[in-house]
Order: sequence, then C-alpha cells, then structure tokens
Amino acid sequence: MAGPRVDDIYERVKAMAVSFRLRPGDRLNEVALSKELGVSRTPLREALNRLVAEKMFDFRPGQGFFCRALDAKSVFDLFELRQIIEVAAVRSACATATDEELQALQDELYATGIDITGLTVEEAVNRDEAFHLGIARLSGNSELFETLCRINERIRYIRWISMSLDRVQRSKDEHKRVMQALLERDENSAAEVLSRHIAKRMDQVQDAVRHGISNIYMEGSEDISARIIEKA
Repeated sequence: MAGPRVDDIYERVKAMAVSFRLRPGDRLNEVALSKELGVSRTPLREALNRLVAEKMFDFRPGQGFFCRALDAKSVFDLFELRQIIEVAAVRSACATATDEELQALQDELYATGIDITGLTVEEAVNRDEAFHLGIARLSGNSELFETLCRINERIRYIRWISMSLDRVQRSKDEHKRVMQALLERDENSAAEVLSRHIAKRMDQVQDAVRHGISNIYMEGSEDISARIIEKA
C-alpha cells in the first residue's frame, strides 16, 4: 500500500494534470518535476503509475511518461459517458433514495449551489460537481459514484473553460428542475432534464478545447480557474 508521501505526491501531480499546468502531449521531465516537488524519483514514479491507470498520463515504453492529450473526440466521449452514468444514477436515486436523503440534497443545493455570482470558476464548478455527485451517491452504487468522480477529474479543465464562457442561468434552472423531479419521484422527467443538462454537442466541445489550448499556451495567460463569475 502506498504511504502518505506517495499519496501526497499523487494529489499534487494530479492537480497539475487536471489544470494542464503540464502541457498536453508533452513528455514529462521526471528529474525537473522531482526537483520542483522536492521528492525523489521513486515515489514520484509510483504516483505517476497510479495516474497512468486513471488515464491522467500516458506511458510509452522506452520513452517515458507523457501528459494526457487535449482533443475534442476524447473530451466528447467522456461527456457522453458522463451523460449515460448520470442518467442511470438519477433513475436509481428516484427509486431508492429516502425522502430524508432527497430533502437533504435539496437543502444543500439551495444553501450552496444556486447563487454562484462572485465565486471563482473553480468554486462554481466544484459546487456543480457536488450536486451531481450527490445524486450519484443516492443511487446506492459505489462503483458508479467512483467512476463519475474519475470522469469529472478528466473533464474538469474543459468544464472550467465552459463555465467561463457560458451563461449559467440555464444550468441553475435545470438543477432546480432535476431536484423537483427527484422529490416527486418522476424518474422519466429527472432523466430527461439531466440528460439535456449534461449533453454537449461536438461543436461545443471543439470550441471549449480550442479556448482551452489557447489558454494553456498563451504566454502569461490568466489561470482560468481563478476567474471571478461576475453575473450568474
């Protein structure tokens, strides 16, 4: 079992991968990264191998570790998978969650997830993820929940981009409608609204990826996750 040191390195490097501080497609310089983190290469490699298993990095025999690509088709596939998983989750939650659990989810949504004006993009996306993960948790299927967590990590950068570009009023209204359908145990309505809420067209994904790549490679560009949402 990995010790706390490896776990810490894993979390730090994963955060760099999620935010594309390590540029997509670049070969990882293990020596430079180990110096930057102040760690030896052995625990760093163990952390990297865990991240390869989670598809946050690629490993090529004889060449080393490479930062994950940022291409529209891969991102689109992940959003499509997210849609399938979350629709299954909301149907299950409608059938199996207790009234008390659903009420608690609604209370949390209205306490922390509706008004995101003044938050950073990262904070707003975190709140959005929390609501969706709350539904997944109420499905009672731990594997579904863990899978959604991993998908979220792999698309989080694109969600930051989308949040910074899009008007979010529609998103907030759809959260309310999903929640109402859950409280009414209206499985079909909950699934329909949630499916539309998550779905991304390829052109939308391509646009977000284009903006994301521009942000990554623009010299001195602002950290997209730290931008403030002025009006939501």
